[in-house]
Amino acid sequence: MSGESSVKGSKAFWNFSPAFFATNVLIALGILVFTCPSCVLDTENWRESADDFLISFLMSSLLSYGGFLSDRFFDKRLPWIQYPVKRLFVEYSAYAAYVFVASFIVIFSHLLFVKQAFTLNAIPWGKLVGYTRFPMQLSLVISFLLMSRSFLLEWRKAAIETEKLKTERFAQQYQSLKDQLNPHFLFNSLNVLSNLVYENQETAARFIQQLSRIYRYVLDVQHEELVTLGQELEFAKNYLSLQKIRFEENLDYRIHIDEDQKGLLPPLSLQLLLENAIKHNIASTENPLRIDIYLENEFLVVKNNLQLKSRITEESTGIGLSNISKRYELLSQQPVSVRNGEGYFVVKLPLLKIDLPR
Repeated sequence: MSGESSVKGSKAFWNFSPAFFATNVLIALGILVFTCPSCVLDTENWRESADDFLISFLMSSLLSYGGFLSDRFFDKRLPWIQYPVKRLFVEYSAYAAYVFVASFIVIFSHLLFVKQAFTLNAIPWGKLVGYTRFPMQLSLVISFLLMSRSFLLEWRKAAIETEKLKTERFAQQYQSLKDQLNPHFLFNSLNVLSNLVYENQETAARFIQQLSRIYRYVLDVQHEELVTLGQELEFAKNYLSLQKIRFEENLDYRIHIDEDQKGLLPPLSLQLLLENAIKHNIASTENPLRIDIYLENEFLVVKNNLQLKSRITEESTGIGLSNISKRYELLSQQPVSVRNGEGYFVVKLPLLKIDLPR
């Protein structure tokens, strides 16, 4: 809006507004003082001074308004951002030609009809061309100011549009990544439920109750970019309790984090990590799956013992770590750390310090 307002204000200035006249009056006075300081205080020659003032005002108005028209003309045909060198050369050449022709006509008319300094039978072409030297010099200043202003406005507009596109692309990318979570989570939960229904109907009923509480959280945070550490930890407890219904003593988890710890992270990050740990590793009486969640130097760490399945029975959609990493790339310069070795799989999620909107 600020960019549009500045453009509208600029157009209003150049459309012969009071500001336009006032500015050119000041320029004309400046020219008069610069070329003939004594003329301003000479009351005996006030009429001649008034003539000089009027011709200066007319010249200034023609030069400034012509510069504006030239600038607006080339804005549409040779944008600064795309053709900076060509725009500079072509616009200044066109404006210089305009200044020469306009100033020559004004000087010629003034000397012929007002001053009656010559007749059509004896036109002093050389002197007339020489009189255009000062307007040409003045045009350098005017063109510099106008083209600098035009370049800065166009650069600012391009920068705003680029930032707007970047923001929109960020929002679309982030929303796309978040949209993958709900069907992904539900799909895998229904897979587990389908197995439990045949194994133990009572356990399946408890699983459904716990699943409803978990999915309420999923729905609550689906439009959030970040959630608090406390929210994610509460969800992790519910999610792991849900998995306990299925695996019983074959799954062991420990959360070593105080409730008052602060920090932010993308929603459902823990769910993806915990789901991957359970999906890819053996969880049996002989080989229980152990998951530890703790803090380490402003990182949330999820660690599980590594005992990979020879074959994964659950369908994998390839989201997991890739989803989390991409969401962190859009939100922060801090990358997600993944370490696989020494019998453990360890993922470290940076805790972010961005203020959440109230």
